[in-house]
Amino acid sequence: MDEQAELIFLPLGGCNEIGMNLNAYAYGPPSNRRWIIVDMGVSFGDERTPGIDVIIPDPAFLEDEVQNIEAVILTHAHEDHIGAVGHLWHKFKKPLYATPFTAELIKGKLHDAGIIDDAALNVVPLEGKVELGPFSIEYVTLTHSIPEPNGLAIKTPAGTILHTGDWKIDPDPQIGAPFDSATLEKLGSDGVLAMVCDSTNVFEEGEAGSEGSCKDEIAKVIAEQKGRVAVTAFASNVARVESIIRGAEAAGRHVCLVGRSMHRITSAAKAVGMLKDCADFVDEKEAGFLPRENILYLCTGSQGEPRAALSRIAQGNHPNVSLGEGDTVIFSSRVIPGNERGIFDLQNALAERGIKLITDRMRPIHVSGHPCRDELRRMYSWVRPQISVPVHGERRHILEHADFARSLQVPETVTPKNGDVIRLAPGRAKIVDEVPTGRLLLDGNRLIPENAQGIQERRRMSFAGHLTVSVCFDESGAVLDGPIVAVRGYSETDGRVLDETIDIFDEAAENAIDGLKRKGRLDDETVERSLIRALRKIGERELGKRPLIDVSVLRIEN
Repeated sequence: MDEQAELIFLPLGGCNEIGMNLNAYAYGPPSNRRWIIVDMGVSFGDERTPGIDVIIPDPAFLEDEVQNIEAVILTHAHEDHIGAVGHLWHKFKKPLYATPFTAELIKGKLHDAGIIDDAALNVVPLEGKVELGPFSIEYVTLTHSIPEPNGLAIKTPAGTILHTGDWKIDPDPQIGAPFDSATLEKLGSDGVLAMVCDSTNVFEEGEAGSEGSCKDEIAKVIAEQKGRVAVTAFASNVARVESIIRGAEAAGRHVCLVGRSMHRITSAAKAVGMLKDCADFVDEKEAGFLPRENILYLCTGSQGEPRAALSRIAQGNHPNVSLGEGDTVIFSSRVIPGNERGIFDLQNALAERGIKLITDRMRPIHVSGHPCRDELRRMYSWVRPQISVPVHGERRHILEHADFARSLQVPETVTPKNGDVIRLAPGRAKIVDEVPTGRLLLDGNRLIPENAQGIQERRRMSFAGHLTVSVCFDESGAVLDGPIVAVRGYSETDGRVLDETIDIFDEAAENAIDGLKRKGRLDDETVERSLIRALRKIGERELGKRPLIDVSVLRIEN
């Protein structure tokens, strides 16, 4: 009996979280499916992943399908959509497809990964088309908070999917073409089987707002200031960056870029013809010699990142930039949920220096890059999909988006989780399988599983501290030295660091060794178990903690 061809959607990242997007589509019979991958993004570490900056979806399932994968398609250049390309490309070694600005930034990632000469990066013109096996893919121009955001009209023998990527409806985006509603309406008239759609702002009524609405207000705010001015914004929002530059120029200020991302993004933008006719940027080392009223610093660090430019300025340890009494910092950005503490700490540190702060809550100097409910309503009215598949959101966003789609008379909805294998055709859409999924953590220069023992130990040490104990025996089991206990991660009640050895722990360790018979002293495992048990008991009693304990047993033969 011949197998029936199926159209499959498989998210491995970006469902049940905002960020770290990695999606795959397949068409064909189950034994011979052809795949495309859409986006390879990252997320970022927090207190739950000590020592980890970057988190990546685990693509292990797709590695097993590598011979059947046609290519990797990138929708736009945000890190949560392209940030993993340099880390994951070697697992697939498939062609990459992106529009010019996105491709320019991907080149940097391939260069940093040492694979710029190996990876095939294909630059697709705006509104271009790509043929890949059973997939015919048309790039659809949308608007977002970065240049060249693209929806993908993925046409297959089983029907058309609109994969929106990130978007909003911006009537005045400042940079790039306007939102292409005509193509969306035509797709809807021709028939769209499923729309896989951004859910980020589904709880927000109204519309996200236009970049054009920020431009004049940003210029006005800059013109009102007297001393040095620093503006922090998302570097990837080139339209916002240009608005800030134009506002600075109108106020008679030269612009100095501060932070690697600002330099990287503006360089990529200029390489593809953006930021035309802007005056040359002032070097950091020279900016300090300009009159205070003639300089504007355009900084990274709007989310309170501790190593970003603005945090270093706030702490007074930036090598070239100093702000103080009479100066102003403008936050042309929003607080991303989860970053509140870092941002407020940053703003407090700036205020402590006498710096005036202006945020988006005080003046209309920021708009979101994701669609609110009115924009979603318009999108559904144009596309009229048979199936709504909400993505790019936490669980609450995805469930709310599905309810909203049903209220708009969309016949079918699916609410995916990472790893769900969703059959879009034939028949009604449904989850037909689940594949293993997870996260990879970039630990230094290595990718490790999220449940790696080292990460678990770091979490435990960060909460409960660490003890090491060493003891040396001769060949008869007599103690030659020790036991010596070292304690890390605890303080005295007056705040002083505990001494390297603490009497109560030393005493407990000595009693544990004294309590062992000769046979026990000759067995390393018995010694280790006895010391761990004794020290853990003291840790719980004296410190209220169960510390991580390492034991070193040394033996010297005559």
